[in-house]
Order: sequence, then C-alpha cells, then structure tokens
Amino acid sequence: MTSSHETPEPDRHALGHAHGHAHSHGPAAPVSRHLRKVIAAVLIPFATAVVVGLAILWPGGAPAHERTGVGFDRQTEQGTVVRVERVDCKDVNAAQVPPTGDTTTPQGREAVNAQQGKCAKATVEVTTGKDKGRTFVEVVQPDSPRQLDEGQGVVVAYAPDAPRDLQYSVTDVDRRIPVALLAGVFALAVVAVGRMRGLMALTALALSFLVLTLFILPAILQGSNPLVVAVVGSSAIMLMALYLCHGLTARTSVAVLGTLISLLLIGLLGSAFIGWASLTGNTDDYTGLIHGLYPNIDMSGLLLAGVIIGSLGVLDDVTVTQTSAVWELHQADPSMGPRALYRAGIRIGRDHIASVVNTLVLAYAGAALPLLLLFSIAQSSVGTVANSEIVAQEIVRTLVGSIGLVASVPVTTALAALVVSADRPGDAGAPGPAAATAATGRGGRGRRRKR
Repeated sequence: MTSSHETPEPDRHALGHAHGHAHSHGPAAPVSRHLRKVIAAVLIPFATAVVVGLAILWPGGAPAHERTGVGFDRQTEQGTVVRVERVDCKDVNAAQVPPTGDTTTPQGREAVNAQQGKCAKATVEVTTGKDKGRTFVEVVQPDSPRQLDEGQGVVVAYAPDAPRDLQYSVTDVDRRIPVALLAGVFALAVVAVGRMRGLMALTALALSFLVLTLFILPAILQGSNPLVVAVVGSSAIMLMALYLCHGLTARTSVAVLGTLISLLLIGLLGSAFIGWASLTGNTDDYTGLIHGLYPNIDMSGLLLAGVIIGSLGVLDDVTVTQTSAVWELHQADPSMGPRALYRAGIRIGRDHIASVVNTLVLAYAGAALPLLLLFSIAQSSVGTVANSEIVAQEIVRTLVGSIGLVASVPVTTALAALVVSADRPGDAGAPGPAAATAATGRGGRGRRRKR
C-alpha cells in the first residue's frame, strides 16, 4: 500500500493521466505505432477477405419455388375471430375416429371427448389479402391445446386448390403485439443501462439479423456451401458487432483475433466429429421439408453452419471479457510482464469457463426439454438416448461449441497479454522526457478519438 505513495512525481502524473483516460475512453491502446501496424496487417487482409467473400457469395434473394402447402411453406393471411359459439361436438361431426369407450388410450379419450364434449364453433374473418372480408368457420375441439376467443387475432392458411369452404383454416394465433412490446421493453432496458454502448449493441444486433436474412439463409438456399457461407457471414457479424460495440481499438482487435481462432477450431472439430458420427442433419419435419424442397443442400454442412453461428455470440462475450480483464490488470500495474498478466487473466478466465459451459449445456437442454421428456417416458437408457441421431446431434453441437469456448480463454488471454505488454511509455515507464512525451501522446490520441 505504501509503495504507491512513494512513486516519483513524474510517474504518478503519467499513471494518473492514463487512469483518467481509462475512465473516459476505456483502457488505453498500445502506444506503439509499429504494434498497431502489426495488428492492422493481420486484420485488414482478413476484413478484405470477408468483404470479397460476401461479394462472391451474395445471393441476391432466395430462389423462387412453388409452395407445397406444408408447414411454414404455406400462403398465410391475417384474420380475426368475430364470433364463438359453444355446440355439441357430435352436431359438427368433430369426431375423427369412432368412439370405442376405451379411455385408456389417447385415441379412445380423443374419440369420447369429440363425441360427448362441447366444441367451439368460431367464425373467422380474413382481414388481409385478396379475400379480405371473407368469413369461414373453424371448429375447435374441447381438448385442443389452442382455444379461440372472440376478437382474437389469428393467422390463417390459404389453400387455393381446396374446395371453397375449406380454402381457409386457422394455423396459429397472432402474437405480433406482445412480441413487439417485449422487444421494445428489451431495447429500452439496454439503452437505459448501456447508454451509447447499449445503442451500439442494438445496432449491431440489427445488422447481424440483416446478414443472417439477406446473406446467410438465401446463399445456402441458392446452393452455396453452408460451411463457407457460415464462416463468411459469421466473420462479417463478428467484425461489425465487436467494432461497433467496443470501438476501433487494439483491445477490440485482440478480441477479434481470439474469436477468429476459436471459430476456426470449432469449424475443424465440428467437421471432423459430424462426419465421424455420421450425422446427416436431417432429423425432424423442418429439416426434412428443407431437404425435400432443396435436395442439393448439404444438410450435414447446414448442421455445421448452425454450430458455428450458434457459438459466435457466446464467443464474443468470452473474448471481450478476457481482453478487457488483461487490459485492466495492465492499467492497475503497468510493471506486470506478459507471463504475470497471463497468469492473472487465466485465473479470471477459469471462473468464466465454468459459468459459460454450464450456460451452453443448460440452453441446449432447455430447448430439447420436450424431447428429453419423451425419452424419460419411454424409460430409455442413457446410452440409447445419446446414440439416437437427434440427441447425438445436440451433444456434438454442445461439446464442440464448449471446446471452442474453453480454448478461447487461454488463446485470447495470451494474445492480450502479449499485445498490451509489448510496448510501454518510455521503454520502462521511467521518469523523463520520453515518458512524459508518451503519456502526452496517449492523452492526445484519446482526445482526438472523443472528438
């Protein structure tokens, strides 16, 4: 404690100036122009390659196809429930199977309810499209998970080839207002707490969705290699998000390099283990529909692309946190060398690894909870469950992403420690004209960036 009070006056002034600069603009960037040139020599070609990749692979929109009328591939319009009546299910012929009286099976219970219960007879008005104002009747059985209420907004599917009375049917509830309200609350919370950083984060989020919807998805549908598209698109998202949120600094550049190296590792591991485990990526109705509509799409490559894109968000968090931790350690004690900075930073990183890996596993488990519940009902063994493709796919996705996250901590910490300790004001920070000039130079650059 006392040693800090015995620092010579010129050193205290220089460190105090750097401390004030850190509060205004974040930790100072390395002062060496040569070091900045080295970082630029790595990142500029990488950014140029990303831009070239975007230009070459840019799809210009999703390819046209005839709608199949299955799942999401249906023509939909908006509608409103204008009237709901309660009627006997028997009167509207709601039963799909003849009643057996045996309620021990799901089919039997459904048949009995359909014959004996009260059904909802809803009159729905189409509110958009060429048939705006047209009404149709939708019958909802009493045991249906989705019931309709008067005045409720709904999504209706249109089948032009069906008989006129059966052309429209309710497929879902209109949830746009609550979802939009929740998104607005989220945006306000981010801006209120993060201020300008929060606004930049929202801007980066919007740009990420634009890259996803305008480039990644259409390019894959056009037949481009999903892995190449995912790497180029993820790199573009990473560059925009990190530099928008954290500024065009050496610290951000180190985080970019750490993220890039980790993404490459995830890509290599994912490619190896998806091939070794013979994962096709075609495991549910949605992937089956995609494969049916676009048989030329490499579904296993699509799975690998999902692994890379899904890992990117958490990778950004880990690499930025580790880089910031090393920069702060250097600010607190500029005499620390790269080895000491690495040891201190990796201690912080170990706590980060534990929480992030747990987060990933729980996130995937939460998304697959209904599936896990079905396996539990069937009393399947752990080995049987893990060997099924639909579960093995999630295991590989989780473990490959987690390995990349774990590796990003020592990689990013080492890069940050080497960069931040590579150059110091006045060589060793000794009092004198060199130290004063370096400190003044740092402050001047900080003021220019603020303007």
